[in-house]
Amino acid sequence: MLKTFDLVLIGVMTATAAVTYTIKHRAELKLEEVHRLEAEIKLEEDTIDLLKADWALQSQPNRLERLVKAYDDELQLQPTQSTSLVHAKELPMLKSEVPVPEVTEAKASAKGATGASAKGAALAGATVTTKAQSVPKPAPRAAEEDEADEIETGSVE
Repeated sequence: MLKTFDLVLIGVMTATAAVTYTIKHRAELKLEEVHRLEAEIKLEEDTIDLLKADWALQSQPNRLERLVKAYDDELQLQPTQSTSLVHAKELPMLKSEVPVPEVTEAKASAKGATGASAKGAALAGATVTTKAQSVPKPAPRAAEEDEADEIETGSVE
């Protein structure tokens, strides 16, 4: 009949078959997920291409010129002056970055004084000192900086 060793081998073969089937099933599920993700990526790439084409059509100079002429009375558009353009580093500081001046008060020694005389002595002895701090001004633009702007505009290529 069957020996103990044979029963152990049958058990090991059954276990390895079950593990192999489980691994195969998981691999198939992962493959399906990869195909689904590839399809989503392809759809997104197609959408991006379509939006780029639409942007190219919408920003055609002839079309924009026609629109400017059609709505000139309502919009009253003016050409941009070259002096109106600035770099980001030429803009003034943000309100949160401006240094706060220090304010201190010297306390008057009004011990023993009462009523209005104490108030008068305190006002007369109080001194206010402020630290004079100048607000930084933007640095002038160098000639080589005019050629290349550091801010990307996201142009469609």
